[in-house]
Amino acid sequence: MGQWPLASSAPLPGEDEVHVLRMVLDSHLSRVERLQQTVAAEEMARAERFRFEKDRRRFMVARGTLRAILSRYLSIPPSRLRFLYGPRGKPRLAEEMGGSRLRFNLAHSHGRALCAVTAHREVGIDIEQIVCDIENDLIAEYLFSSGEIAALRALPAERQPHMFYRLWTQKEAYVKATGDGLHLPLNQFEVALPAGESPTLLGVVGSPEEAGRWSLYELHPWPGYAAALAVQGRDVCITCQEWSLDVM
Repeated sequence: MGQWPLASSAPLPGEDEVHVLRMVLDSHLSRVERLQQTVAAEEMARAERFRFEKDRRRFMVARGTLRAILSRYLSIPPSRLRFLYGPRGKPRLAEEMGGSRLRFNLAHSHGRALCAVTAHREVGIDIEQIVCDIENDLIAEYLFSSGEIAALRALPAERQPHMFYRLWTQKEAYVKATGDGLHLPLNQFEVALPAGESPTLLGVVGSPEEAGRWSLYELHPWPGYAAALAVQGRDVCITCQEWSLDVM
């Protein structure tokens, strides 16, 4: 997953495929007015909740780009796409738009965004800019499992921030895939990141069979960022591509 070639027109992902697309939001903030014409009133309202104008514009670019990506797969104009939301807020396409087959998830952080698209599988994606912050230790104490805290503390101090964000994005990708969001406490399940191996969901409190239902992957979209993908099922093929906003 080291290469991110420019995305081209492609058919819907197959049953065992996940398409991951990356994009730089800040280089296209000038497109906000154009993208506003494709988003729904609900999305506009969400954008207005951001305190800072730059964050509002980034949100609009991300949502408008998501519509452009899904539009290209479905051959439906971006403005016509209709989203529904699960009981805990996870978005999905309306049935008449292909929601029974096409699944997606979007994440963005500090001007960078990732979108995952697949078929008939739940999927979650997360990205975070790596920031050396003394509060990471306190966050880990409250939100990580005892095993994750031990793995973090076993590392030299200079490596701990990177590991913190690697673990954090894996956990966020998993809860986004399940649709549970903040309703599933992050310390109620454990992720392992063994050196040289794929991430593993070790277990979920109260659901002994849950770990076998999901696959976790580590992504490397840009230096200075940690990113993760969670996919329902096993044996999937991941294709990573660069999405050019110039095609919109």
